[in-house]
Amino acid sequence: MVNDFTWKPAFKSSRWFTRSWTLQELLAPRTVEFFSQEGDKLGDKISLKSLVHTITSIPHQVLEGASLSQFSVNERLQWKGDRETKRDEDAWYSLSGIFDVEMAPAYSEGAASAFRHPREDKKRIEDTKGGLLKDSYRWVLKNISFQQWHKKSQNQLLWVKVDPGKGKTMLLCGIIDELQNSMPRTALLSYFFCQATDSRINSATAVLRGLLYLLMNQQPSLASHVRKKYNYADKALFEDANAWVVLVEIFGDVLQDLRVRPTYLIIDALDECVTDDLPKLLEFVAKQSSASSRVKWIVSSRNWPEIGAQLERAGHKVKLSLELNAESVAAAVDVFIQQKVDSLAQKMQYKAEMRRAVLQHLTLNANNTFLWVALVCKELERTEKWNVQKKLTFFPSGLDFLYKRMIDQISDSDSAEMCRQVLTSTAVLYRPVTIPELIALVQPLEDLADDLESVRKIVSLCGSFLTRRDNTVYFVHQSAKDFLFTKALDKFFLHGTEAVHQEMFSKSLAILSRTLHRDMYSLEALGFHIDNVETPDLDPLSVSRYPYIYWIDHLHDSKLNSSVNSVTNSRTIAVNDFLRKKYLYWLEGLSLCKSLGQGVVLITKLWLLLQEMQDQDQLTQLVQDARRFVMYHKGAIENYPLQTYVSALLFSPTGSLIRQLFRHEEPRGTTIRPPMSDDWSACLQTLEGHRDWVTSVAFSPDSSRLASASGDYTVKIWDASSGTCLQTLEGQRSADLTSILASPHSDKTEINPQQLANVLV
Repeated sequence: MVNDFTWKPAFKSSRWFTRSWTLQELLAPRTVEFFSQEGDKLGDKISLKSLVHTITSIPHQVLEGASLSQFSVNERLQWKGDRETKRDEDAWYSLSGIFDVEMAPAYSEGAASAFRHPREDKKRIEDTKGGLLKDSYRWVLKNISFQQWHKKSQNQLLWVKVDPGKGKTMLLCGIIDELQNSMPRTALLSYFFCQATDSRINSATAVLRGLLYLLMNQQPSLASHVRKKYNYADKALFEDANAWVVLVEIFGDVLQDLRVRPTYLIIDALDECVTDDLPKLLEFVAKQSSASSRVKWIVSSRNWPEIGAQLERAGHKVKLSLELNAESVAAAVDVFIQQKVDSLAQKMQYKAEMRRAVLQHLTLNANNTFLWVALVCKELERTEKWNVQKKLTFFPSGLDFLYKRMIDQISDSDSAEMCRQVLTSTAVLYRPVTIPELIALVQPLEDLADDLESVRKIVSLCGSFLTRRDNTVYFVHQSAKDFLFTKALDKFFLHGTEAVHQEMFSKSLAILSRTLHRDMYSLEALGFHIDNVETPDLDPLSVSRYPYIYWIDHLHDSKLNSSVNSVTNSRTIAVNDFLRKKYLYWLEGLSLCKSLGQGVVLITKLWLLLQEMQDQDQLTQLVQDARRFVMYHKGAIENYPLQTYVSALLFSPTGSLIRQLFRHEEPRGTTIRPPMSDDWSACLQTLEGHRDWVTSVAFSPDSSRLASASGDYTVKIWDASSGTCLQTLEGQRSADLTSILASPHSDKTEINPQQLANVLV
């Protein structure tokens, strides 16, 4: 029998109560029993509830089995306390259960991207812009357009339109704060900030994901709509090119749930959504904003006619043009200038005369532009007091004139070439990168790999264009990147943007070729499941995560098929060499990064790119084989990274080019009986999901979708290229589903008999 005096102190100090994942282990099961090392039972979570409460602060009723939905989000977050995780992302993933949210972990980008938190993006934006100043946005709360949207039930959509740098993003940050402080407890608020310079948050799909995440965070029961989809497919449904279709349907169901509950949805910077996605996002907003008077929308963008034309379809909308409210904006900019000058004067110890000179110059030249003021003040922070008067004459009015002056300053500096390469490289990257990633991608920085402080100084020399937060480099504003691609194109991109993409492609392949090898995480066990993989403290993939995902995109944007033969040949030779020597290790790395689904998309993109080229038959054949390989073995490799070298090789045709190239990686002494065939079968992939015989199939008119009817009384809609199940429709048990007809005159697939349903394709 165990003595209370000996086990209770050890119980209280147990590491089990300090690990994040054990929070779910404690709360999720109905019964949790505790035992000593000797196997003696100490009790369960109910009999020991007082002791467990003392250790964790979790309420008694929760330990007794009360529904977690009775407790607020903040209360549940407090239960986490100081629990620790080995990986930053797990601090968030470990909480998913207590919020009743099912989310597949993705460890490729770190904690900040675990769910792509809109709250974190908002905080980052406010921090990089010097903080949110109430007096700079409070005017909008009394604005007649805002009041009409806020007070009148028939006005569901507010469109805030403005020129670059006029403060629309910070204005929306202020509106979000005010709504959070004033709305009823039953109301929900969700928001998303688009950013063109980051491919993770510049798509229509990313917008819906972000909005849904915050809604589910506040109302966990909404996650049932995600689970319903997840149960019919898997996580790939939410990750590939078809995610938009699925998310639109989920969002529609969520909004139906919220039709009697006040809800605010806010999207900033529609103009920073990628061009191909913008029309469908605008169409979605226009349609949904007219669906319910209880759900109110705010969107912001530059004053683009095409955005205005799309939003005209919204039934009840209000426009708020900052240009038409110039007097209010000017007053807000004046307040912002006052605050920035006060901060400068205190930090740089300006005398009264110098302070007045700075205040006067900013006031006369700001032209109602917050960004101009922020950029000038950032430069003045780096200027010695005795040079301030002279430096002020350096700053012309207007953003474009200021950017041009900064470009001239960079070009005349001793570090001109270094800054040029940093700026041009950063401009073509598809997401912000960390300082170590930047060093690996920009050749002149390689010599400074052991001197991170010097690299940070080089980034600061590009300060009017780049900023840094938490060791990650960002563009200060989309207008800064736009200026580089338009007004500074000839001066900075000496051989065009395609040449910079070519350099990023070459550097990416060099990084991968240098770092890729078998069993990069030293797992050793061939059956090591991906869910049990822990990222090493010294992660060998840390600087190669960007190249893993984007090397093919850079190859594509280097305009491979329009280059002169010698340049084209050098790139195709590099691709051929990489695939022949490193392809399997790349797949293993993608699996470790939980991005193998993206790898399928990338290798398909490469295959399509080669289809457009001449005299590349051998490489095209190799890429086609590589594509068949990853599509056929995706499930095994995705779940067990080291099966890349076992089942994936052994169960590939003997004539597979990839199998032949990596025969040295096959396990020795293993024979497959009967032996594998020589070639891949005609079957590209098997679509699994029905629970009975499939009775009929039909393709959509554009061949992009496939509908299948089954004896299990369901109809499934599949993406024809990826094999992902997009939608499952339940039929009536009283009628057999015997045929599906795709109408050539419609975007619908008709299901017989008795017009059972219409399937949108």
